Amino acid sequence: MHETLFASAEGRMLGVGLALTGLMLLAFGIGWNLYPDSILPYAIMTGLNLIIGREAGMSFGYASGLGHAQVVPLNILIESIQVLVVYPLFVQSTRQLITLRTLQPFITRMQHAAETHGGTVRKFGIAGLFAFVFVPFWMTGAVVGAIIGFLIGLRPWVNLGVVLGSTYIAIGIWALLMNELNVWAATVNQYAPYALVLAIVIIAVVMHLLSRHHNRPV
Repeated sequence: MHETLFASAEGRMLGVGLALTGLMLLAFGIGWNLYPDSILPYAIMTGLNLIIGREAGMSFGYASGLGHAQVVPLNILIESIQVLVVYPLFVQSTRQLITLRTLQPFITRMQHAAETHGGTVRKFGIAGLFAFVFVPFWMTGAVVGAIIGFLIGLRPWVNLGVVLGSTYIAIGIWALLMNELNVWAATVNQYAPYALVLAIVIIAVVMHLLSRHHNRPV
């Protein structure tokens, strides 16, 4: 079973993703024991990225006084792990190689979002997928983009390359934008950078609620 699960290209991606997840958790565990105060901003930034998105996570990182050297690599790692774990799990679940009941609602939402946007992406192919991952709207991004790439028939490594390439470029651009916004906000008030984080979180939540209302069965 395990040999079959990790035999395909997506299975090997999953193995890499799980290994990176383990290493990141180990690093956080060591950091939490040795430098609890210093590791807290990294933990919060990670949580915001996972729950809200890269915009909130990166904004919090800069608001906490971290620089490009800390914010950019961590967010690249977080988004890479998301793609390397969730995308292969989705593919393997469609092949009935794995069944995760606890994650099924999340997988179903990802599939619904991918199918909703897949037609537009399919029309423009790789360029459409690149743009879809790059543009920051609710239920777009790296994971959903990778699932769309699978649904439209892209080869696994091509799909992964397009999705991660677009993600890394987007993170670089967001890093420049968020850093400038943080510098400007800090000149207004010392707490203004955190108000910017809160505004991003509120916008994301509102977009999520609007998306759920739009997709609710009549």
